[in-house]
Amino acid sequence: MGNRTFTMIKPDAVRAGNIGNILQMINAAGFRIVAMKLTQMTKERAGQFYAVHRERPFYDELCTFMSSGPIVAAILEKENAVEEFRKLIGATDPAKAEPGTVRQRYGTNVGENAVHGSDSDENAAIEAAFHFSGMEIY
Repeated sequence: MGNRTFTMIKPDAVRAGNIGNILQMINAAGFRIVAMKLTQMTKERAGQFYAVHRERPFYDELCTFMSSGPIVAAILEKENAVEEFRKLIGATDPAKAEPGTVRQRYGTNVGENAVHGSDSDENAAIEAAFHFSGMEIY
């Protein structure tokens, strides 16, 4: 179990003005932000990030959505970070997410579910390196 995970506040949550609310939940849950930036991915860059889903039917729609506006990319630190963050954000489908989770509060549907959270320590490291150089991590 690692102590870092990666997240993105997705374009839907950024457009809705929920950056501060989501960051407050992250801080209240005991995570320390070790890197963070507001950025926007191109469709090509989103395609690279989500390459693992390339053969899935939702891939093109996902890449279009994730490049549709700014995101907040962040690396978070806490003991057992990946598992703890997955609990905080809730199920991928906001309608099935536990009450009080990020996705239940700020997600709209399976596609526009407010945040991305790494699903393993290995993917957290890969995803963090995709968005941040070593000089951007504190």
